Amino acid sequence: MKKVDLHIHTVPSISDREFFFSLNSLKDYVEKLELDCIAITNHNLFDKSQFEYISTQLHIKVFPGIEIDLEAGHMLLISENEDLDDFDLKCKKVTDLIKLKSDYISYEQLIEIFPLLSKYLLIPHYDKKPNIKPETLVKLGDNIFCGEVTSIRKFKACLTEGDKLVPVIFSDCRFVEDMPNYPTRQTYIDAAEDSLIALKGCLFDKNKVYLSKEEGNEFFQATDDGIILSTGLNVIIGERSTGKTYTLEKIISGFENVKYIEQFSLLQNDEEKFKELVTTRHSLVSENYLKEFKDIIYDVNEVDIKTNNQDIEKYLESLKKFTSESYKLDSFSKCKLYNETKYELDDLENLKALIKATELLLDNTEYKSLINKHITETSLKDLFFELIETYKGKHIKNLEKSFVNDLSERIKDDLKIRSSSTSIEDIDFNKIQIDKIKVSKFDEIVNKLQAEKIIDSKEIRGFKVIAKTKKFTGALQLQKKSKSKLAFSDAFNNYDKPYRFLVSLKNIAIEETDYYKYFVDIEYKTLNKHGFPVSGGERSEFNLLHEISDALKHDILMIDEPESSFDNIFLKNEVNELIKEISKEIPVIVVTHNSTIGASIKPDYLVYTNKVIDNGELMYKVFFGHPMSKILKNSEGEEIQNIDILFNCLEAGEEAYYERKQQAYEILKN
Repeated sequence: MKKVDLHIHTVPSISDREFFFSLNSLKDYVEKLELDCIAITNHNLFDKSQFEYISTQLHIKVFPGIEIDLEAGHMLLISENEDLDDFDLKCKKVTDLIKLKSDYISYEQLIEIFPLLSKYLLIPHYDKKPNIKPETLVKLGDNIFCGEVTSIRKFKACLTEGDKLVPVIFSDCRFVEDMPNYPTRQTYIDAAEDSLIALKGCLFDKNKVYLSKEEGNEFFQATDDGIILSTGLNVIIGERSTGKTYTLEKIISGFENVKYIEQFSLLQNDEEKFKELVTTRHSLVSENYLKEFKDIIYDVNEVDIKTNNQDIEKYLESLKKFTSESYKLDSFSKCKLYNETKYELDDLENLKALIKATELLLDNTEYKSLINKHITETSLKDLFFELIETYKGKHIKNLEKSFVNDLSERIKDDLKIRSSSTSIEDIDFNKIQIDKIKVSKFDEIVNKLQAEKIIDSKEIRGFKVIAKTKKFTGALQLQKKSKSKLAFSDAFNNYDKPYRFLVSLKNIAIEETDYYKYFVDIEYKTLNKHGFPVSGGERSEFNLLHEISDALKHDILMIDEPESSFDNIFLKNEVNELIKEISKEIPVIVVTHNSTIGASIKPDYLVYTNKVIDNGELMYKVFFGHPMSKILKNSEGEEIQNIDILFNCLEAGEEAYYERKQQAYEILKN
């Protein structure tokens, strides 16, 4: 079994952030994590002289490699430690092609530089950003059989899903001076030797890659000082001030995308803050509900009834004046084009939408049989081509109308300059009438939108969150909605007249894209299992359940002493079950003093922290093992009795436990 890290950076490049490499840190990392081999894989470059020096300073196998920006993704290319001059020349060609951070090489350029890809070990970013695109993986063909992932969760998912590549997990680390912790992201490969051929041979097989040396993929190393954890449910116990939170924070520092629920962080006594929190969590409901209304706002915001009315007044005045002056019309004003109206252009948007919809039906493969059951392929094609022909005809007609309109306008302008008679103002009655209808419909839609009704309801483990629409009741609510000190008093005076209210919003310094938020208030209520609003304690319980449920968006869940804020019945009936479910997907770590969590949750692994003062120096010792093991051990091989730990940490000692059981529980039971 070989423990490997094939993704290590030692030189910064234009594709990387600036750092100063420390060989001492790399040496310490290799020794502390007990690595068998590593690869130096800098971004788009290979430093031959540095590589040779590092190889002489480390007492393990070091492979030369390069991390290549390939078609907008990243891929490791690792070579055997032979013919370094040739490898160096090839890598220099990559470096010459990558001049900017956004640059990358194509597949064609890759095989031109490295013609025999099978000679190397290729490891693409797989479930890791920036990942190599599927189409590039297809081009690389059989040269790709394993892929780099970022977390334990993704590693195990690749193992169980048949169509996934063999997963590997590496540090991707830049080694600098005074590193507080070293990464624990390495892969165990069941290889007999540390040659590139041996490693490649194993990386074809999912049964030959592991997260740990002896416990397979059910356990992983959590810290650089040797703490081992289960990939399922772990409980950390210990007396007060013995380093539980310190250990938790040390574990957190070694991983990304961690969900950490800190002690007391979910207590919620402020009802208003709780409402704001719930509203923020469910903001997507509001956005989706008002999505179409947002488009309506954009459309109606273009309507200017005041200007339309002014245009009508101008038209009527010019018409009256023209009529009254008819006796003194000159030869220019008597021309038919003098007061000619423009041709109205056809609106082709609906026709374009129909063409797109028909094209979608034709191109759909998933529901092709269902579509053709009602409309034959031939009919759809005939419709598609006829719609296109109709569009072309109307488009040409519009071009002709536009040409005539432009020509007549130029002639009219020339006639008006030469004539002393009043001309009739141009006016688009069709647009004015459409605008009027839009405003009427807008008022109607807003009134219906503001009617009180439940628009969404979600069950969350005994709690229910409902979203309800209602009217805003005052200018202060609008100001609160804007999260500013803007004055909404004048605008709110028009709140019951939607179009006028929209016009009023234009006088306030808010973004046009936010207008839709001020027409209807969407209120969220959290109810308990009896259908009543939650109390202060229930708000905290709901927060915990919501935060734990949210954990599946992360790679690890950590909870620090939940019993500090919640009662045992709630923890046993609700929290324990949920935590167990989540631990089937991601590693879960719970710090506790409480027997309800510590014992009844039935964890997969137990961790015990102990504070020791040796020669005036404070030290934290961490023991771990299976909850049913008689002995727990630490990374140095020291042992401790499990039963003593459980009694002292969860039950206030063995004597107190039996005393309570015999003198209190048994009496009460009888």
